[in-house]
Amino acid sequence: MSPLVLPLGLLIGLSLGALGGGGSILTVPALVYLLGEDPRQATTSSLLIVGVTPLIALVPHARAGRVRAGQGLMFGALGTAGSFAGSALAARVDPQVLLTAFAGLMLVVATLMIRRSLRRGASGDGQEDPSVEPVLTVRPFTCACPRLAKVVVTASAVGLLTGFFGVGGGFVLVPALVLALSFPMPVAVGTSLLVIAVNSATALTARVTTTGTHLDGPLVVGFTLAAVAGSLVGGRLAARIPPAVLTRAFAVLLVLVAGYTAARSIPALVG
Repeated sequence: MSPLVLPLGLLIGLSLGALGGGGSILTVPALVYLLGEDPRQATTSSLLIVGVTPLIALVPHARAGRVRAGQGLMFGALGTAGSFAGSALAARVDPQVLLTAFAGLMLVVATLMIRRSLRRGASGDGQEDPSVEPVLTVRPFTCACPRLAKVVVTASAVGLLTGFFGVGGGFVLVPALVLALSFPMPVAVGTSLLVIAVNSATALTARVTTTGTHLDGPLVVGFTLAAVAGSLVGGRLAARIPPAVLTRAFAVLLVLVAGYTAARSIPALVG
């Protein structure tokens, strides 16, 4: 096992715990360029790492009352079809095309994270709007159907990203929970970890059953354990460091990694 496995796992777990999922996007480039995995194998390994780590990372959030389990499980279930579709698509795409698309995804994520950090500074106290109606209730039966449709589309899109790229989708999921379900930011971060675990488990099941990708057991286990430890530290840092500082620093890191990934994958694609 490479000596880089543990520090890389700690770094990604740290960002995962602090940012509520956005940090998982670095797992695939780390596995490909620093640990030497094939892109398809890396995206499958990433699903296992990204699926297990949030389950531990959400514990402190749940203890603080920042996880909406029912709505999180519903959101994850709605993304199931997207996860299977994304996994099937990834098996048919050239690895260099996959990495080039991944570089573009990282640039989009960096832009979204910077915009989110700028809005957060002017968003007030981050409390829920009590005037917003629930999306769906059973007794009595009510349905805010336009908002429900938005939730279904967003959940499916996050599932598709998870299955195709092997990422958790927290960079889309956190703002989606804020906008579609009117969650305050801390609750969106905590709940996103539960949804990421559900989406990753679904996509991993699809990968294993349809492609039978071989995983490097010692690497995945070591990386996951280090990521779990880092995520617990990241959860504590999130309460002490201004979220905007964390988000902007991570966005800069994403731009750098995206540039490196593009510089490696595009010449191989056109050459």
